Amino acid sequence: MSKRAKEGTPLSELVRLAKGVCQQAEQECPRTGPGRRPSIPDWAMAALIMVAVLKQRKTKAAQWRFIQQSWKQLQPFFPGVRPPSRSTYYERFRRAYELFQKGVEIQGRQMIDEGIIDARVVAIDKSLIPSKGPVWHRRNRQKGDVPRGVDSDAHWGYGKHHGWVYGYSSEVVVSSGKAGVVAPILASVDPANKKEQVSIPPKLEALPSQTKFILADAGYDSNKVAEKVEWTPQGRRSGQRFLCQQQRRGKQRVPKQDWPRTKSRQRDRQRREERQRYFKTPKARRIYALRRQTIEPFFSWFKDRFDLHHQVHHRGLDNNRTHITAALCCYQLLIRYNFKCGNHNGEIQWILDAL
Repeated sequence: MSKRAKEGTPLSELVRLAKGVCQQAEQECPRTGPGRRPSIPDWAMAALIMVAVLKQRKTKAAQWRFIQQSWKQLQPFFPGVRPPSRSTYYERFRRAYELFQKGVEIQGRQMIDEGIIDARVVAIDKSLIPSKGPVWHRRNRQKGDVPRGVDSDAHWGYGKHHGWVYGYSSEVVVSSGKAGVVAPILASVDPANKKEQVSIPPKLEALPSQTKFILADAGYDSNKVAEKVEWTPQGRRSGQRFLCQQQRRGKQRVPKQDWPRTKSRQRDRQRREERQRYFKTPKARRIYALRRQTIEPFFSWFKDRFDLHHQVHHRGLDNNRTHITAALCCYQLLIRYNFKCGNHNGEIQWILDAL
């Protein structure tokens, strides 16, 4: 029988889970460089940010006020830690995204171990989120004319669903196997104009060992990306498959000279044609159909929970990296808590309502 919050809220359990994730993220991504360590540890700042995001505080000012007002309730979870000042919170907020990116990866591994998700099949995609404030049109950018209040870190990007958007892109790898729920396992945030072929390679290196199929749309079509997935540096099969719609090529021009094809180009062409033949098989088409059932609806679910449909909540790349990756960490946290309550599904709104 599923459980629901009857007395009080699940905030205490969520803080405990967030604290454990942030501490492990700091161990795997330690602070480096000269100078003395800060009086408030990085894991404590990250956990406080997660608590504020869970409480639906959007701006840094609102988050800091919530922490100050709720410190008596939060202090038992942070022994020996004092509440941050406003300037400290604002400064450390911009630097916290590295811990949250690592935290998403850590919780992805934990959910696999806990049997919550099935990572044998994963899907990857990016979603555009408009920036806060006015847009910076190309003609004004070329002239160096900066509109008042514009977020200069944002950029223009194009998506089939949203069209042209001035803002940021959130790229997420989600579990797409039939045996578990849909949840993020890797993530990053960049300006909207960053190409998929540039942002995906670090995530391919961090994929779980269980992953056998990676599903992507035509924006990720690249021989270099596909061969990184399917072949080892020694030229052997990796055991993974990159299922991706190949981009339609326009009418090719007839070269003025019949240039000889090198062996490497011939090999790349043969491998590309083999991927296309496999993509058209019934098995591959059935697996690829999981993409429409997982990654595409996921972004709608995620944006609904954290009010990110219309625009981001901050100005500046680092601020938005922190907030969006922290929200993804919180999304994972809510799913894990939901399973601890005996609900084997991705329905987490009731937890947010109880906070």
